[in-house]
Amino acid sequence: MESPGHSPNSSHSSSLSMESLLGLLRIHIHRGINLAVRDVVSSDPYIVIKMGKQKLKTRVMKKNINPEWNEDLTLSVADPELPIKLTVYDKDKFSLDDKMGDADIDIKPFLEAVKMHLVNLPSGTIIQRVQPNRQNCLAEESCIIWQDGKVVQDMYLRLKNVESGEVELQLQWIDIPGSRGI
Repeated sequence: MESPGHSPNSSHSSSLSMESLLGLLRIHIHRGINLAVRDVVSSDPYIVIKMGKQKLKTRVMKKNINPEWNEDLTLSVADPELPIKLTVYDKDKFSLDDKMGDADIDIKPFLEAVKMHLVNLPSGTIIQRVQPNRQNCLAEESCIIWQDGKVVQDMYLRLKNVESGEVELQLQWIDIPGSRGI
């Protein structure tokens, strides 16, 4: 989670300088679908997103294998080649949290769409369709669309290394004045 006193303009509080920053990637974690059971009949899931040294977490959803987080996690992007890893965990009180699967978030097609610097498209215009393949964790086709003046991508990620589970999320790019942009 972001610290309350952190603003995009306070470059001294972050190891990234504005010149090296491309922009921000807002990941809206919508929900988990049919997540794995780790506590007898249910689980207490939360999600961790990692990119380089950044690590962000959602809140824990008690006893719910179909949780609705509706939470925004924001990554500072300096190197678009760095992989973004999403991992679902089950919160345990007295032992290490159990892993409930993971997925890689492939942002390359999304960043290609952002680089087009599109303007004034009708909201809902599809910029690109991304098909599920062995290199991404998409459960179904994902569309990169122009929505209300922004490039967004809705994704259903199929979790790996687990018996079941998907995570629905949305990517949105945020340009920051003073950054080198994309």
